[in-house]
Amino acid sequence: MGGLGNMPHGAAHDVAGRPEAAIVAALGPRTVTLVGMMGAGKSSIGRRLALRLGIPFVDADVEIEKAAGMTINDIFAVRGEAEFRAGEARVILRLLESGPQVLATGGGAFTNPDTRAAIGAKGISIWLKAEFDILMKRIKRRHDRPLLKTDDPGATLRKLIEERDPVYALADLTVQSREVMHEKIVDEIVSALAGRMGAACAFQGARADGDHEP
Repeated sequence: MGGLGNMPHGAAHDVAGRPEAAIVAALGPRTVTLVGMMGAGKSSIGRRLALRLGIPFVDADVEIEKAAGMTINDIFAVRGEAEFRAGEARVILRLLESGPQVLATGGGAFTNPDTRAAIGAKGISIWLKAEFDILMKRIKRRHDRPLLKTDDPGATLRKLIEERDPVYALADLTVQSREVMHEKIVDEIVSALAGRMGAACAFQGARADGDHEP
């Protein structure tokens, strides 16, 4: 999955000569990992970010389903959450060996200390932070969230946010997910990555290489 094998044709040329190219150069074999609550937009924004950077996109939940041969809902129902979490950790550890890439993780993945440590060692983590109202609005459109199959999904979601937000805050970067065009969020992620990795400075330095003004 590493390299540029599944990037769209011509994407490498699209990023050449722009700050994104400097970010990818600074990234090396590492993974940009998106963390955050269900409904934060990790998959949809992650796909756009990967396209912008010209590197592959991987959805951990999709890979978990492939490995298990069943849907996440079925894993929860048949095997239970504990076994799902163990499988999730194994799959993410494997995926982290395949950078450079953008990896979208499930809402609970980053709460596992071992997974969190591996993400820190193998790349850079970005918390897509979204407020309760936005998360609830998005989640209502779907029926594939096993943790919210309760009598009061709203109360369950609030409890999960309260438990998980302090852990998500340990991510390297935080970008607010909100009701704007996804490309706007991608712009902010690219800017945050450039600042964190020094890629913006490298890019500006390369452009000014021949400039000898005092």
